Amino acid sequence: MKYFKIFSLICLSLTLFTACSGDDTPRRVVAEEVITTMTVTLTPTEGGTDITLKSQDLDGDGPNPPVLTVSGDLAAGVAYNGSIELLNETESPAEDITEEVEELSDEHQFFFTVSGGLDASTTYSNFDNNSNPLGTKLILTAGAASSGSITFTLRHEPKKPNNGTLADAAGETDIDATFDVTIN
Repeated sequence: MKYFKIFSLICLSLTLFTACSGDDTPRRVVAEEVITTMTVTLTPTEGGTDITLKSQDLDGDGPNPPVLTVSGDLAAGVAYNGSIELLNETESPAEDITEEVEELSDEHQFFFTVSGGLDASTTYSNFDNNSNPLGTKLILTAGAASSGSITFTLRHEPKKPNNGTLADAAGETDIDATFDVTIN
């Protein structure tokens, strides 16, 4: 009986010790988005053919890598209006995650990284409520004939404002995909 009382006191003390903390501020928990598919549609501002860049990873963190497709080459000297669609295709019908990202625009930002000698530049076309870039809409301007890659990275809870780089923005990556692109 003596040991039972001692054991009970120890358990009670541990419960009180671990239950009390100095930080009683409730934290908002936002579930991370499941994004299986990212489609970037580039529409030339003056006629021509739409170009589609698509990353699809239906097994998520499974063993198979994302399937990347590029529907064609960009035309030299042409500006393209771009839009990014994000889907969760693990659900049927597929859930449009783009709507959630745009509704929570202050908690998201796309970053565009051009590399490998590709002569292209990007400009943001949509912004959050504080006039910071969001990037589900963009303008991509193709320069001279060249080839290289463009990486599209969606960050969750980046520092805003930031200097436009992933390093300065911090946050968590929701999705990123690198597409090999040619400008003719």
